[in-house]
Amino acid sequence: MFSVDIRQEALGVVLALRGDLDFDSVVQLREAGEKELAGGRQAGPPVVVDCSALTFCDSTGIGALVQLHQWLSADGRVLRLAAVPATTTRLFKITGLDKLFTLYPDATQALAADSDTATPPVQPNEGLAHDGRTGTAAQGGAPTGDT
Repeated sequence: MFSVDIRQEALGVVLALRGDLDFDSVVQLREAGEKELAGGRQAGPPVVVDCSALTFCDSTGIGALVQLHQWLSADGRVLRLAAVPATTTRLFKITGLDKLFTLYPDATQALAADSDTATPPVQPNEGLAHDGRTGTAAQGGAPTGDT
């Protein structure tokens, strides 16, 4: 079962995803994005998609994230992705979407990204070891594997 929890935080809005984001559930993410855009906060606070409880994301889910990015950009707003699973991070790298999305270890760091004490974003390849195994960087830890 998929769900989107919308939370207004002091530094922005968090869309917390839970479950499988796929063809059957993507409408819920789109509705959450439309609801946030309906607030009329042009050039408002960032929107963070918290993927820490995301268990699967297919091509329609990735397409919905791209669409959300486009909608927010058209309104002068920023989309940030947090705690993206390593398998999805790998897809971003393969498809070139790692150049579109900014990834953070967790929602708190993504929200604080504009502050002076913010942690730098996660580099998309940090979540993978050289043999393709998932590392811990996508979950907020140090990269695995030799460099």
